[in-house]
Amino acid sequence: MNTTPWKPGSATGIGSLPGTDPREASRIVLGELPTLPHLPELPDRGVGADIVGRTAGLLVDIPVEVVPSGYRVTAHPGRDHRRATDLMNYDLDAFEEAVQTVNLRPEVVKIQIAGPWTLMSNVELVRGHRVLTDPGAVKEFTESLAEGLKQHIAEVRKRTGAQVVVQLDEPGVPAVLGGLLPTPSKLGTVRAVPEPDARDVLATIIDVAGPGTIVHCCAPKPPVTLFREAGASAVALDVSLLRGAGKAVADELGEAWQAGTSLWLGLVPSTDPGTKVELRDLARPALELADRLGFPRSVLTDLALPTPTCGMAGASEKWVRRALSLTRDLGKAFSEPPEDW
Repeated sequence: MNTTPWKPGSATGIGSLPGTDPREASRIVLGELPTLPHLPELPDRGVGADIVGRTAGLLVDIPVEVVPSGYRVTAHPGRDHRRATDLMNYDLDAFEEAVQTVNLRPEVVKIQIAGPWTLMSNVELVRGHRVLTDPGAVKEFTESLAEGLKQHIAEVRKRTGAQVVVQLDEPGVPAVLGGLLPTPSKLGTVRAVPEPDARDVLATIIDVAGPGTIVHCCAPKPPVTLFREAGASAVALDVSLLRGAGKAVADELGEAWQAGTSLWLGLVPSTDPGTKVELRDLARPALELADRLGFPRSVLTDLALPTPTCGMAGASEKWVRRALSLTRDLGKAFSEPPEDW
């Protein structure tokens, strides 16, 4: 049975939307996804608005700056760090204003940050090496992110009056576990992080994030078991990438459902497919997944939630509204399946 903070029939977005206007983005999200709205991300605004810069701005006592290769730790907060924090504050102002304007007090609100391993694989230390290559830096970053996230959750809760659930975006974890990240010279790769270490760090952040934490990984072979064992209440994934994932991934998905972990299924295209889209066609991969894993289709009511396939920064505004509307309708259909399903 579903014991998560969100209700059966809920639906939500992954995070990013197109454009640069946080007020309009907030109005769209609250209008289309009233049961589980998310704080929109607008990466089109540039430095500090992308998921890594946005999350780095939450770090406590670890400022970052932008260098040609990306984000790097620096001694003192500068323009880049201030920009990231300012943009987050603008977004919170806009979301709070939209909640008041539409006269909607959502019971649950979702926020998104980069997970610790994706963050530490995309931020450099002063000498140019990735943070995750230094055990001491990993410890400091984990503690800093945990404290920053705690403060961020409290701020969102104060502004909205809602319970806050956290989505940790971890697209980088497969590369971290597989030792696939290039070194600064590009002549070698960074040593793989052992699974127990990866799980322990992730568990530290999930413990701070609290009940209902979601880990999102849009990779063909997401490490579902690792996320679940770290304490995630849900794992978000792109269903279209699972078609050739093989038996091992299918087994992990089945074990997740068996253990009561919710699967957030990316079903609605994140950009306009250019063809007519029918709700039943969008739902079919979810129905087939339940059948293939040997679960009754009612599992979608209790342990599934529909989302777009990934972030929607590349979509048109018209498609954003249509896609989020379809996602909402899928959530209702999961909760009250049509007779012909």
